Amino acid sequence: MTLPILAKENILLNTSVGTKEEAIKKTGQLLVDRGYVEAAYIEKMLEREELTSTYMGNFVAIPHGTEDAKKAVKESGIAILQVPDGVEFGAGNEVKLLIGIAGKGDEHLEILSQIAIVCSEEENVQQIVKATSAEEILELFEGVQ
Repeated sequence: MTLPILAKENILLNTSVGTKEEAIKKTGQLLVDRGYVEAAYIEKMLEREELTSTYMGNFVAIPHGTEDAKKAVKESGIAILQVPDGVEFGAGNEVKLLIGIAGKGDEHLEILSQIAIVCSEEENVQQIVKATSAEEILELFEGVQ
């Protein structure tokens, strides 16, 4: 069974988290629950964050696993966590949008570039943060297949 890379079930709106670790775990759990990755992937996401922050600017973080986490990936997919009140991501960086990525092989690079295009526009990020439905967010990420 092939899962779509992004579906409305992969989007959590109005989430509240206390720490970046909690935010990353929630994003990873969404990937686990939807069948994209094995549970071990979440630990690899946290390891990756310790190596280098996945904060990208514009209130966006893109947590993903380390290189050796690939064996825990079953299908390429994206999970989106909307955190309107924001969460501290270190160095004074606030994140309101987490986009968790799991990619088979090198597919994550293509997914990342498509996400970067959407998130490079600050107005797109604001729309995603203020979105009241998963469908609104899906429309903005239409090109991510």
